[in-house]
Amino acid sequence: MITPILLAGGSGTRLWPLSRRSYPKQFTPMIGEETLFQASARRLSGTGFADPVVLTNAEFRFIVTEQLSAIGQDPGAVLLEPAGRNTAPAILAAALWLAQRDPEALMLVSPSDHVISDAQAFWAAIESGIPAARAGKLVTFGVTPDRAETGYGYLELVEEAGARPGPIPLRRFVEKPDAPSAQRMCDSGHHLWNAGIFLFSAKAILATFERFAPQLMAPVADAVAAARPDLGFLRLDPEAWAKAEEISIDYAVMEKSPDLVVVPFAGGWSDLGDWEAVRRSLPGARDGVALSGPATAIDCRDSLLRSEDEGLEIVGIGLEGIIAIAMPDAVLVADRSRSQDVKQAVSALKARNAGQATTFPRDHRPWGWFESLVTGDRFQVKRIVVNPGEALSLQSHHHRAEHWIVVQGTAKVTVDERVSLVSENQSIYIPLGAVHRMENPGKVPLTLIEVQTGAYLGEDDIIRYEDVYARA
Repeated sequence: MITPILLAGGSGTRLWPLSRRSYPKQFTPMIGEETLFQASARRLSGTGFADPVVLTNAEFRFIVTEQLSAIGQDPGAVLLEPAGRNTAPAILAAALWLAQRDPEALMLVSPSDHVISDAQAFWAAIESGIPAARAGKLVTFGVTPDRAETGYGYLELVEEAGARPGPIPLRRFVEKPDAPSAQRMCDSGHHLWNAGIFLFSAKAILATFERFAPQLMAPVADAVAAARPDLGFLRLDPEAWAKAEEISIDYAVMEKSPDLVVVPFAGGWSDLGDWEAVRRSLPGARDGVALSGPATAIDCRDSLLRSEDEGLEIVGIGLEGIIAIAMPDAVLVADRSRSQDVKQAVSALKARNAGQATTFPRDHRPWGWFESLVTGDRFQVKRIVVNPGEALSLQSHHHRAEHWIVVQGTAKVTVDERVSLVSENQSIYIPLGAVHRMENPGKVPLTLIEVQTGAYLGEDDIIRYEDVYARA
């Protein structure tokens, strides 16, 4: 059995405004109906695979379990990183956790925000790498390039890819190249894109860390040993974790190890690292124009038009080489050759303290989600959706009163000592300072409109008395 290790803690900015720190791209349906995380978990499931081990941070823990549950999967474990320390500490923590159960276990490490269109070809590549992994080799998967891409790192092989079946020894890693170098490597037959996907035994990767990155062993081992179970999650110890160096798996050990081999793979891979990559990956493009959501293109070429709001139409006329992304609270328009520079826009927005830089319009919580519809002086209107069987914390507010109008489902509402059932088209008033809770006792999502009034309407004006999700 192979244990998938899904890395799901990233917060990429190159796909802003759809991907933000509060809800990054792996949890969004970038291509198709499923999210990238769900597609990754489904791809690494079934015969030959154990339940996945997920590495993520505390903010995303309920999103991870909710999205796995939606596709009928249970995680083997969800390890919560106290802070992002890049891929080396995360992979080491997973290896230590797995080695406690079976040191010989094979682990397939994969980012959860990539697209692989040919799952069968990917499974075949994994199969070809298993014997080498069982023999103690570190197996990585390199993608056969179909263009001179400057946004990816490369793997240089000791012999031409395809010269023989199975893994090929690696000569060296190559950083993201300039355009002429990328073209030479694309034409050489000795270079593959670095997909950042690895297969090895827990025992082999731990020995590699001990040899080439011993400084990581103690803090990460301590973080795993002192990890605290929390509602089915495993919180790595923050004090020990903070002592671990922030470094990628490539820099920490892979570039130094003589035991690395590469399995070539040509099954339609993309890391969706920018909007241009999304444009190329979306099906059904005509004249190079990819459309998503309520979008219309008239006499356009080589462009991407995408709307993330059913009530917001985006129309392009005579565009060429343009990326246009419309969200309810932000719009991006860029030359597609500048897709890699979208992170500069995020930095500029952060400098202005604009909430759109990091915060998604729809705020996901363990119980469901909410979004702000209208905000004015001393009032705010929200739409709130509570999943079946879920409940908000027992709480009160210092600065605001609330009025709840149920538009779908039935709410069980506690206000001080009184408990009421509030059905569709009914409402209830929550006075300032009242201790209250909302629950969804039904089998369908509960949707309500909340009207807040008061001097301060920030989300931090919450005093929690009880919380089934163990939030502070």
